[in-house]
Amino acid sequence: MWDRLSSIQQRYDELSGEMAKPEFASDYERMQRLAREHSQLGEIVRIGAEYRKLQVALDQARALVEESDEDEMIQLAREEIASAEARITELEARLRRALIPKGPYDDKNVIVEIRAAAGGEEASLFAGDLFRMYNRYAERHRWQVEVLDSHESDRGGFKEIVFEVRGEGAYSRLKYESGVHRVQRVPETEAQGRIHTSTITVAVLPEAEDVDVQIDANELRIDIFNASGHGGQNVQKNATAVRITHVPTGIVAVCQDERSQIKNKTKAMSVLRTRLLDSRQREQREEIESTRRTQVGSGDRAEKVRTYNFPQDRMTDHRIGYTRHSLPALLDGDLDDVIDALQEAEQAEKLEAQLA
Repeated sequence: MWDRLSSIQQRYDELSGEMAKPEFASDYERMQRLAREHSQLGEIVRIGAEYRKLQVALDQARALVEESDEDEMIQLAREEIASAEARITELEARLRRALIPKGPYDDKNVIVEIRAAAGGEEASLFAGDLFRMYNRYAERHRWQVEVLDSHESDRGGFKEIVFEVRGEGAYSRLKYESGVHRVQRVPETEAQGRIHTSTITVAVLPEAEDVDVQIDANELRIDIFNASGHGGQNVQKNATAVRITHVPTGIVAVCQDERSQIKNKTKAMSVLRTRLLDSRQREQREEIESTRRTQVGSGDRAEKVRTYNFPQDRMTDHRIGYTRHSLPALLDGDLDDVIDALQEAEQAEKLEAQLA
């Protein structure tokens, strides 16, 4: 661990030197890349610096205990030793977590796809609730949300909604939301007051860039058609909606929320690249794991990753057995405690594998 810390300190110093050069600001892409790496290494460097400072203080306090004849000084030194040792233990744990390699897509923007699965209109209504939850969560983190495609249900929910979330660390936080979300509540459509169970699938995909996925234009079929749904008369009367099909794989991306055909095409290409990247990642994992499950399964109730129980005002994440109450606050975007718990569980698993 300390060998790695030394090499990280060296790399951090190299980056600091590069960023201080006058020509650094002339290459925007390189500037962004190096600044991001410098920021990521900064936390580890700060932890290491505090650790070394505490270690010096600890050695000095121990020496004082051995050399001093004054009871009061010895007592103060022992208190300092206890405090420093506790803090050092805490820093060692933080450092081990910080040294766990980040996922290759953790800093990416994301494309989120929410679809109503089992439960009919009630599933569509809860799909709308989940979209609002993620929208509010993004606001709390000052991320930007942009709807790419949506299909509304009769009562104001969504049969399907696809949207992009742009912001630092978006994928590192939202990736845990992938899976089947189960809701148990009395629907607005239920006159008898009976509790219904519905499911919604959520897929969180790291946004692919041109460098991630190369697409041959000859392999694309592009269809232009009139938009449907919300968006105003101009959108619905003019052929602005775009459907792009990647012929070799059959993967399709649609965007119809913009008034401009060009903007819809750009957004649809972004979704297509992301879905192609996800498809290729799945193929690679299937070569290693022949019985791999798909990201969100079929939407069956038994495949749930999370349950929202409204009568009991309770949410349970079944992957880690985490439970919390206050569903209104949760659905208003108060989601950090759940994601923190999932992130800590993942880090603990990676740390255990590292130590093994």
